[in-house]
Amino acid sequence: MNLIIAKIKRFVLMINISYEKVGLPLAILILCLIFGLINPVFFSFNNVMNVGRQISFIGLMAWGMTMIIICGGIDLSVGKMTALLSVIMASIITHYSSTYFGVSLAIIVSIFLGVFIGFLKGWIIEVLNIPPFIATLAFYSIIAGSALTFTSGTVIFGLESDFFKWIGNGKFFGIPISLMIMIFFLIITHIILQKTKLGYYTYSIGANERAVRLAGINILKYKLYIYIYANFLVAIAAIIMTSRVNSGQPLLGTGLELKVIAAVCIGGTSLFGGIGSIIGTFYGVILIGILNNGLNILGISSFIQEIVIGVTILIAVFISVVRKKHSFVT
Repeated sequence: MNLIIAKIKRFVLMINISYEKVGLPLAILILCLIFGLINPVFFSFNNVMNVGRQISFIGLMAWGMTMIIICGGIDLSVGKMTALLSVIMASIITHYSSTYFGVSLAIIVSIFLGVFIGFLKGWIIEVLNIPPFIATLAFYSIIAGSALTFTSGTVIFGLESDFFKWIGNGKFFGIPISLMIMIFFLIITHIILQKTKLGYYTYSIGANERAVRLAGINILKYKLYIYIYANFLVAIAAIIMTSRVNSGQPLLGTGLELKVIAAVCIGGTSLFGGIGSIIGTFYGVILIGILNNGLNILGISSFIQEIVIGVTILIAVFISVVRKKHSFVT
């Protein structure tokens, strides 16, 4: 068994250099060929756009999660945040009878709450020195309970605004609006990570937070920026998701954090911090979307799909661990 594990590790190191640039695109291509050959419907334009619509909110949350994990953090509460923001938005929209004012106010309030909660997470993690896993797990419970309490566990219907429905379901020349929003923030986040001081310190904090602190850098400020931006994207995702289901659901987004973190890990971002890219996460999001869509087309049970996602996470984390150990050795 040890010999087999050693051989697997050597293989991982052999493909290490080209993992994000070659390995992931190749895996996506192979999956597409397999699903397409089994069922040609997979390659239809409508299905491709359907995949784009399905991954739009996962992608939005994954862009922010990538920054959080690169800086050495984690956020386990993103799925439940979509539920809380969903019921609040739905409540506001129904209160104002689905008028443009009500919809606009609901969107503004959702974004404000997302930013505020992101600020609280960053502040608690850095100032109170609570590990991100524990802090965001606590937020998971608080936010989940708040969403259920707000609606007494019921779904809020009556969202009759065509404009609000258009955000999550509309198309422009056949391309889903939600997919265009996801791609827009993909570009923005890539620029932030590669071209700005915030991006530079995101990698630096994740690689060696103690050295950055000793250099006199205000880590609190940059962690606040990271968590605020990431949760701003969660708010955008919540708007899209609520628009798609056209209701406020206190259980919306349950388990979504698993797929978001999976996409980030599959994309090559190290859970140890300091390593990762938005492009890699983009491939990870596509891979998750293709797996879900392809397995659905083949009629595979959603329970089996969860097993596949779990195994995929294990493989991605294993690769991350091997790469991390190899970087120390070399």
